[in-house]
Amino acid sequence: MLTVQSKVAVEGLTGREVTDFLLDARDDRYQAWWPGIHLELHPVQSGHRDDHVGDVLFMDEFIGSRRVRSVVEVVESVPGERVVWQARPRGRRVPVRLTLEVRDGAGHVELRHTVTAGWSGRGAVLDPLWRLYFSRSFEQAMERHVRTEFRRLRDLLRASA
Repeated sequence: MLTVQSKVAVEGLTGREVTDFLLDARDDRYQAWWPGIHLELHPVQSGHRDDHVGDVLFMDEFIGSRRVRSVVEVVESVPGERVVWQARPRGRRVPVRLTLEVRDGAGHVELRHTVTAGWSGRGAVLDPLWRLYFSRSFEQAMERHVRTEFRRLRDLLRASA
């Protein structure tokens, strides 16, 4: 199993604001969050649940110089605490998950952004292949990206309040 994890604390932001923003996926809001870097985030299929579990989204953004496009499904959602998306290229789930966990502190939110990739059982023998995509340079770019984007989200939400 491969894990790419970033942690950041952001003053003046709450976990509920983060999860609500991400679950209310709309291109215009996503693009305003980080113009030129965040390109698209919108639903392609509704899970028909208030917690958004089952929603399928298209995401398109730059992580460093790499353009990352993916179709993901919300597989877990606890407002103000956690959202888990699973990759679904070509309509089939693959063992790649993005988990965002948030915890409110005194005047700030602590975020843990984790990408996991890998199989269980016999398929685990193929896990080293994930390193071809999730390289060390990608990990470093992701760390910079996460640290920047959530501070930008706070600024966006405060500017529109």
